[in-house]
Amino acid sequence: MPMTATRRPSRAEKPKPTPAARALKARLTLSIQVGTRSGEVPADRAQLRRWIQAALARDADLTIRFVGTAESRLLNAQFRRRDYATNVLTFNYADEPAQPSGAPLQADIVICLPVLNREARAQGKTLHNHLAHLVVHGVLHAQGLDHESEAEAIRMEALETAILKRFRIADPYSAPRRSSGMLLAS
Repeated sequence: MPMTATRRPSRAEKPKPTPAARALKARLTLSIQVGTRSGEVPADRAQLRRWIQAALARDADLTIRFVGTAESRLLNAQFRRRDYATNVLTFNYADEPAQPSGAPLQADIVICLPVLNREARAQGKTLHNHLAHLVVHGVLHAQGLDHESEAEAIRMEALETAILKRFRIADPYSAPRRSSGMLLAS
């Protein structure tokens, strides 16, 4: 049989990758830290990586630190001027002057396990599912998403819900919240 040459598409002809396709190719360097008096992490490293990877739209060097109430309260007071332990804090280093253009996203995500446990119980969620939500929420914050305005909140919540759905986790915003003090506060 005669062989025919196939022409490779030029760069201009290649379709641009979708955000989901870019996320599949995003490189992730992950450090996991567990602070003293934080409690047991309800997911293993592989599961944490899958949740993070699903929320990433670009290469990233991330640290996830699991902390207790005292450390969460200290960080929240120091960096947000709020004197209470919160569920998740995100520290994005993209605005650092030494950050070169095109460099991977660099951020720390701090999750307070005692607050996670308390919120999961109050909201009738499993620890696993609530942790997935907080991890995705923190990763989206690290990429610049926020929920300061109603439009931003709608966009961010829709992304969180779509990402969690891939893991068969229900929409975290559809269940009625039992206490207004249980809102995400990163």
